[in-house]
Amino acid sequence: MTDLRDGETPNAGVSLAGEGPSGRAGKAATEGVERKRGDPADSGSGSDGAPSGHGPASISASHDSAAAPAGRRRRRRRKTAHKSDTANNPAPAAKAQAGGASALAADAQGGRQSGAHGEVEGGRPGGARNGKPGEKKGRRRRRKSGREIQGRPLAPQKAPGQIRPVAQPEGSGHASAAVTAAPSASGAFGAMAPAVRRSADDLYAALDLGTNNCRLLIAQPTRPGQFRVVDAFSRIVRLGEGLDATGRLSDDAMERAVEALKICAGKLKNRPVRIQRLIATEACRQAENGAAFLERVEAETGLKLEIVTRETEARLAVAGCSSLVGRDTDGLVLFDIGGGSSEIAMIDLTESRTNRLADHIKAWTSLPVGVVTLSERHGGCLVTPEVFAAMVEEVDAMLAGFNPPALPAFSGLGDRRIHLLGTSGTVTTLAGLHLDLPRYDRRKVDGLWLSNGEVDRMLDRLLSWDFEARAANPCIGADRADLVLAGCAILQSIRKRWPSERMRVADRGLREGLLNEMMASDGAWRRAGRNFRTRSQRSSPGENS
Repeated sequence: MTDLRDGETPNAGVSLAGEGPSGRAGKAATEGVERKRGDPADSGSGSDGAPSGHGPASISASHDSAAAPAGRRRRRRRKTAHKSDTANNPAPAAKAQAGGASALAADAQGGRQSGAHGEVEGGRPGGARNGKPGEKKGRRRRRKSGREIQGRPLAPQKAPGQIRPVAQPEGSGHASAAVTAAPSASGAFGAMAPAVRRSADDLYAALDLGTNNCRLLIAQPTRPGQFRVVDAFSRIVRLGEGLDATGRLSDDAMERAVEALKICAGKLKNRPVRIQRLIATEACRQAENGAAFLERVEAETGLKLEIVTRETEARLAVAGCSSLVGRDTDGLVLFDIGGGSSEIAMIDLTESRTNRLADHIKAWTSLPVGVVTLSERHGGCLVTPEVFAAMVEEVDAMLAGFNPPALPAFSGLGDRRIHLLGTSGTVTTLAGLHLDLPRYDRRKVDGLWLSNGEVDRMLDRLLSWDFEARAANPCIGADRADLVLAGCAILQSIRKRWPSERMRVADRGLREGLLNEMMASDGAWRRAGRNFRTRSQRSSPGENS
């Protein structure tokens, strides 16, 4: 670039397009240099100081000259304001899109246009801010387009390579895809927008119809081995009521279960679940009319439940508690005290430890006794110490027939590297009593450690209460006041068979095991990045391919 301090006359009329000089602009710039070698002429006067009717010297008479930096900045500010208006009021902005391009072009050619080197800005020619004519103007830091005040919605950003929207005639069958197309899975604005996770594509549901409870869990996978609960349901239905005496499901019990399952069916219908698994356990396994009851459930609710084996039930209980087993554990005895059966699994982690806890089950058993059946045999309302001892002896006799192989992890029972892990309402009740909770709180109970002495104190406390006192406790309630001591008798027998210094409480069970297995087999945690399952991209009309 020619330095004006050398006394040469700048070619002020040459445009960016390389056209010939504009006489008026060249004359004005030349006169400005000749006055004080760098002091500009007044923008609104001619050479004699009189007002000029032709405008300032910075405005080129040629309509074909391109816009100088000042003009670009003005247009950029107008575009930014227009984008803010579009984000806040999209309907009028879509209609005005057709005339936007022509308005900007007319503005670029109108009276605000300037020449390549003859722009007057801040009283200095040539765009020089430091008073040195002809010196290259320093680049102003450009504010990123679309960045508005925090909390205000941003205007859509244009991605590189995106097709510019073309104005369509009013009344045509379709508008520009870039303006009216709905956002697609890859974002409405091309490659710059991250892929949108579709929550409807990665929901999993697990339903467990047990002897005492009907439970539903709908969840979404997050990090490996974890998920976020979207919806849940739990209700005490006492499906196994009277089953031990008659061998059949009673009409009242089936009616209660069907009503609860109708609620579950409504929840499943309202959420587009990707994969679901619905199971029934001991009550339907043992009852003579169990299969007929499930046919009625399918006819009235549309839910098709499967009866799982005791081995599957034990494996699911283990799979649901895998995240509660620490790296410092060599072995554990996991038990699930249910309404009609109790599953026990011995887990040895001393050899080739893997992430799937169920792979390390070395021995398991299922006792045909639960809180419902045991309380019906011995009476659950009035439980004296003698009645409690009789319950424990009955469970002891059942455990005597279980002869597991010798396992390395259990060679020294009582070691702190071996512990018990209980997943049932019995152990969660003991944890709530130990914490003296005014209301049951799963977040405080799940994962809690209890020592031998703490468990003994809670058992003695429960035995000292009558039925009314147990029903008045917020962690027990009237629905479970007659069942809790039967569960404690099963727990006491397990503690006698596998003595351990501590026990961990798990407020989880078959539903969590079902979800873990479904998500793992479906590959929900195999994805890179945030490890969410991303469905195949669905291209929307008008989207660039």
